[in-house]
Amino acid sequence: MAPPPWSSAPSRLLPNLSLNSKQTVAAAAAASSSPAGGQGRRPLRYAVLGAGFAGLSVAWYLLKVILLLPSSSSLPFVVSSSLIQFRHEYEFSVTAAKLLWRGAEFWKESMDLLRSAEEANGTAGSDTTSQDDNLIWRRGIVRPPTSEKAADILLENAQSCLESCSLQVLDSGAAQRLIPGLCVPFDFAVYMPLALNINPKKYLQALFSACQNLADEAYSLSSEQKELKLYKQHVGNLHQLAGDYDSVIICLGAKARSLPELANKLPLRTCRGVITEFQLPSDTVEEYGNQSPSILSDAWMAFQGPRTVSIGSTWQWKSENYSSTVSDEEALTAKDELLPKASGVYPGISKWDFVHARAGIRAMPPLTTNGSLPLLGCLDEMVGKKSNCNFWLVGGLGARGLLYHGLVGKLTAKAAISCDENVIPSEFTSWKMIKPSQ
Repeated sequence: MAPPPWSSAPSRLLPNLSLNSKQTVAAAAAASSSPAGGQGRRPLRYAVLGAGFAGLSVAWYLLKVILLLPSSSSLPFVVSSSLIQFRHEYEFSVTAAKLLWRGAEFWKESMDLLRSAEEANGTAGSDTTSQDDNLIWRRGIVRPPTSEKAADILLENAQSCLESCSLQVLDSGAAQRLIPGLCVPFDFAVYMPLALNINPKKYLQALFSACQNLADEAYSLSSEQKELKLYKQHVGNLHQLAGDYDSVIICLGAKARSLPELANKLPLRTCRGVITEFQLPSDTVEEYGNQSPSILSDAWMAFQGPRTVSIGSTWQWKSENYSSTVSDEEALTAKDELLPKASGVYPGISKWDFVHARAGIRAMPPLTTNGSLPLLGCLDEMVGKKSNCNFWLVGGLGARGLLYHGLVGKLTAKAAISCDENVIPSEFTSWKMIKPSQ
């Protein structure tokens, strides 16, 4: 499906975006209304398929590059596809007290995007008291080890942690002062004071607004007449876009495998995760500390206030169930699995009432010597080049989408604009040598 002619497309961007709709996804859009660099040439256009963490990160960095281009340069055109619905509807922890390859870069780029989203949301540097309004909970995270192996790893990592995200080793007394009622099996816990919990739905809405602001800035700074547009469309195959775009960047998570050009070609595994939500009964007086950190253990507990917590997550490998809806049977199974893990370090959770459960699909990448890294790179050979359009992939962010999305979006935007895969470190493109997952 080709996009509408320039004159018939809606101008600007849609307000009041509903990010959790099955039919509505969106990304920023910008294009020059005059030919680019010569007579008869249309403006350059870039399509971003998907508007989750990866898609909006790519859109943001494409637009950032626009502002650095000479005024005579045409602007990228960014769209998104309704092929995939949002599944990021629960809280993610930015760090898990585990040292990662290029961890400092991942952390920095994620923090940059979070700050930009907060600025667009008008909440930069604040942490509102209403849980419904929070984009970020700056509570920190405490991790008490529950095995000797975990204890050894945590102590080792605490000695060589990132300066930008420090780890503090607390004795049991200090940990329990932070979280009254915390169980500390090995008499210490690691505290991550700068770790965050994110409301992904609100974060994506705010990051979309940040992209819109960048597009508006590019429009206002240009000496040429330019239009800002948004297309919403279902993409059944990639070649339907090839004649209309200079680059197509695929950020569809596990659903990327459903595109016919990529079927059985990506080394991705699916893993369904269920998250349960609990609340304190209304007649319970004792509450969770309003400033107490969240807890990371065999199950994680992301507290959004003194009476609400999300507990996750289950791991169902090779699942093809993409629905965020959880059946009563699946919810009960998840509750029975997660609650004992949570109560092992915070026994008081047994007093909380189960409210509901929700689920999503992770696109898990293969394990490498540098860990489980996202899949990036040019797909022209894989897709089969039938035009001048280049195809790019951002996939396999797995369970670390929030941590990874900033850097992978930045690298991919640079590679797409320069048409040079060498911009991307080879560790992110080595997946092409791995046998695809069936």
